[in-house]
Amino acid sequence: QVQLAESGGGSVHTGGSLRLSCEASGVIFGINDMGWYRQAPGKQRELVATTTKGGTANYADSVKGRFTISRDNAKDSVFLQMNNLKPEDTAVYLCTMAVSVMSGDIVHEMDIWGQGTQVTVSS
Repeated sequence: QVQLAESGGGSVHTGGSLRLSCEASGVIFGINDMGWYRQAPGKQRELVATTTKGGTANYADSVKGRFTISRDNAKDSVFLQMNNLKPEDTAVYLCTMAVSVMSGDIVHEMDIWGQGTQVTVSS
């Protein structure tokens, strides 16, 4: 069973920084896209940033220039460096990975989600 474990959330003031980490565990054949989403109370889950296996990144307009996504393929991990945080960044941040696993002789891909880590930014 593949699981994702996030860490690095916390509480900061406006302008502060946090670095989120997410590591996959379990029997993994490979990982393609990795990403971070967030969900604030009463709002829909929204994309924050994604990265392909080759490292091509995509960001929500609201975080461009402030957040940086990176990954360590050797460690099945993805990171999110968040700088110049704003109160509107307050949310539960969830990582997700497109993980390939073996089932007998068949490789199939599934989207795995972490439990989430709380980020709170106060003014």
